[in-house]
Amino acid sequence: MLRPSFILVLCALAPACKESAPPPPATTTAPAAAPAPAAHTKWGVIEGRVRLTGTPPAPARQPTTGTVVSVCGEETEERSLVVGAEGGVAHAVVSLKDGSALPASANPAPEPVLDQKQCVYDPPVLAARAGSTLVIRNSDPLVHNVRAASGTNRAFFNVAMPLEGMTVRRQLPAEPGEVPIHCDIHPWMRARVRTFDHGYFATSAADGRFRLEVPEGTHTVVIWHERLPAQSHTVTVRTGETVQVDSSWAATDLK
Repeated sequence: MLRPSFILVLCALAPACKESAPPPPATTTAPAAAPAPAAHTKWGVIEGRVRLTGTPPAPARQPTTGTVVSVCGEETEERSLVVGAEGGVAHAVVSLKDGSALPASANPAPEPVLDQKQCVYDPPVLAARAGSTLVIRNSDPLVHNVRAASGTNRAFFNVAMPLEGMTVRRQLPAEPGEVPIHCDIHPWMRARVRTFDHGYFATSAADGRFRLEVPEGTHTVVIWHERLPAQSHTVTVRTGETVQVDSSWAATDLK
């Protein structure tokens, strides 16, 4: 195994390990502050499950290369689709279409964390507030780098992660949208961060279940998954009630 001091020398020489310059100040304006929770707001709950019916395809296997084989094996599992028991779809992003017009969420989202474990990003999909801080960890005894770039290949940040146990924090773009993330050193490593200008979002768990606490009223729930057509459901939530919103796709709907 390479000594940390030797790895740091390599990173100093390797372009992929150099952190890109910060974007111009004009593009990093902090997002508008979320409205304060109204004292009179009445709350209900939307919960549900995201499922795939039929037989899902077997997860694709991606070959690793070079020195990572001794740490991560000769293959890693492609994770753009993770299906659990009874067809539950993990890592779907659930949000309210009208979220930016609502009072602040009663349960602010936890700090988003992206780990590098066994030569994959974990989780492969995150949801976060636009302009918030992304915590990035390296749990592998390997050199990784984390490049976040827009669809036009404009880099938001590019940070080297040469040491096992290393943690850094980087600010996500102020504009809501999607932030693709990849590793220049290990091209099979990829993840996505969906960002919002409000706090009404969640990702589905390993069994496909999700839960949102929302203000009383009528809301449109949007369910997004990288490989499935988006779905939306309009529901009315009353104070103290729980409304069930279940979504399902056939395996033939997969992109």
